[in-house]
Amino acid sequence: MTEPVPGLTADVLIVGGGPAGLSAALNLARARASVVVVDTGRPRNAATLRSHGFLTRDGISPIELRKLAREELRAYDGVRMLDRSSVARIETDADGFVATLSGRAATASPLLTARTVVVATGLRETLPDVPNLRSFYGMSVFSCAACDGWELQDRPVALIGETPDLADRARLLTRWTSQLTVCTNGAAVIDPADEAELVASGIRVERHTIADLEGERGQVAAVRFADGSSLAVAGGFVRPTWHAAHDFLDPLTPDCDADGHLVTDRSGRTSVPGLYAAGDAAAPGPQQLIVAAGQGARVAAVLVQDLLGVRTAH
Repeated sequence: MTEPVPGLTADVLIVGGGPAGLSAALNLARARASVVVVDTGRPRNAATLRSHGFLTRDGISPIELRKLAREELRAYDGVRMLDRSSVARIETDADGFVATLSGRAATASPLLTARTVVVATGLRETLPDVPNLRSFYGMSVFSCAACDGWELQDRPVALIGETPDLADRARLLTRWTSQLTVCTNGAAVIDPADEAELVASGIRVERHTIADLEGERGQVAAVRFADGSSLAVAGGFVRPTWHAAHDFLDPLTPDCDADGHLVTDRSGRTSVPGLYAAGDAAAPGPQQLIVAAGQGARVAAVLVQDLLGVRTAH
């Protein structure tokens, strides 16, 4: 079922239809909970051709993974998907929470009540200001070394970023290649001590502003700098800045860390009773699909126990 109905209610509202949200939905459905998943249909990894590290699905398209998950969920009558929709606001009431919907779902049922809420909205990302970067992003320039380092092992690679953790990200990438150039795009984010250490280990540091990336059909071939020089590469990694995507929770004032991520306990409970978070919306860890899916399953198990008022390790 994909269409909203007036007076929509559920045991659990899941905000976000990525691996964390869909995994939570599957496990909650199997526990006989009624579930509504609200999904904008605009995943952060939409540009990624293949995702890696997901057991039995290594190399699958993230879009295909979502499609397979949704097909599985159709077997469960207790799950309702509200597509091309979003949650504008969530407030508490006597029965739990009331969500104000926007988008397609709002035309038929602008309000939804739920006993509990799982936030699985992930993160928004901002890439460094390089004109043609999006033409290569997800095809030959990536953001996750653990996800895509294998495909670029032992090849000439550029790491592009403007954040203070760039040196540490460079150290991580040496696990896959020794032919690495760190490109700061003119930002003063690597201090002389870090640069000396990187250079001593064979990593080049290029501080010039990047004019553009060059290549064809999604395959990057060179980084061109504003001074006219260029760097030949076979691929690249980029360090985006990430932003929490849960403004709709402002009325609830859940605890967040300095970067805006929801603070949870190890089971996904936030500081607001009945409000849970899974995947990248929570305080960050490895940004891999399988990790997010695992967190969704864990939150589902804990949520069911909390609804029943029981405490068990299994």
